[in-house]
Amino acid sequence: MRSDVSAARGFPAFPRQQAGTRFATSWWGRAWIKALEDTSLDQTLLKKGRAYAKTGQVGPITVSPGRLAAVTEAGYDAEQHTVVHVEQLGEAEWDRFLDQVAAKAGHIAALLDGEMPHDLVEAAEHAGVPLLPTVGDLEPECSCPDWGHPCAHAAALCYQASWLLDDDPFVLLLLRGRGRQELVEALQGRSLPDPAAGTRAGTPAAEAFALGVPPLPDPPPVEVAFAPLDLDPAPGVEVAALRVLAASAAARARELLVSGRQVVLTEFQDRVRLAAEHDLDLGLEAAVRAWRYGGVTGLEVLESAWTPPGRELARSRALLEAGWEGEAPPAVEAWRNRWTVGALQLRYGRDGRWYPFELCDGQWWPAGPPARDPSELLA
Repeated sequence: MRSDVSAARGFPAFPRQQAGTRFATSWWGRAWIKALEDTSLDQTLLKKGRAYAKTGQVGPITVSPGRLAAVTEAGYDAEQHTVVHVEQLGEAEWDRFLDQVAAKAGHIAALLDGEMPHDLVEAAEHAGVPLLPTVGDLEPECSCPDWGHPCAHAAALCYQASWLLDDDPFVLLLLRGRGRQELVEALQGRSLPDPAAGTRAGTPAAEAFALGVPPLPDPPPVEVAFAPLDLDPAPGVEVAALRVLAASAAARARELLVSGRQVVLTEFQDRVRLAAEHDLDLGLEAAVRAWRYGGVTGLEVLESAWTPPGRELARSRALLEAGWEGEAPPAVEAWRNRWTVGALQLRYGRDGRWYPFELCDGQWWPAGPPARDPSELLA
């Protein structure tokens, strides 16, 4: 293994974050956080680390092969030199990884676009190349006297590193041993792996031209759009309403065919759906808004209350507290699946998401799309 110091990248210090700011919005960033939290044996130190990270007490971060480093200012009234070591990949592992990247044109394009494809990580794992860290892969080292593994300073550094990973997956590849430019250069000119190893590669040009031009494949099926019904007026028949119902039925049939799921709606739910999809004035403004934000579940949390399992509410309270690291979270008046904070109310749906409502003229109105983290909505 090698450690190319010239590949090191520096990142400016993150400023103090607003309440409710989350760590790791990308799936690979969350995998990084999971490796950190699964390794830790002290939740108190992790909580301190999150607070340090969000309050801007970590200095500029340097990322180099196998090493994440920064100077932290939190605690002990002195600067602490903090390093987190990550095992680098060997030459054979890099060769196998580059084979997986080159095997699909979209992989390198996704990486350059700031995405880490799921199938690339899975293919790399099948080839024996661990890209994402797991329990024990992050080795912290700090000048502070705390014996925690990791200490609060190393935890803060790892939490902030998740923001770097969100923005650029090449940061993870650099930690594993190779920088962006080195990887791009290695991929240039790399041919696709031959799936039929040991057979003749390609066809001679003279032989290929002698085959002539093969026939074109059959054209893809043409998707026919729904044609509105052409009905003549008739006594006692609301032609406009029939057109709306026919269009709605066609849309529902298409949805069921594509999704393969059958959702049975009550008469009221179907009336709300029609009003929401076709802008019909049926005196159901609140219900229509709830449907547009959350469909059947959005309508359910508007119409009725229920008591979620205690573990689900406990998880939500932990998310709420984590969103206000370093600050006291807002006081919540809780009743069943409804949390009220002043003129804002969150209602927990059976789909595991919180739906925001706002108080207007004495009535609670749906106020936006749902989220799994209540701190996002209260922020």
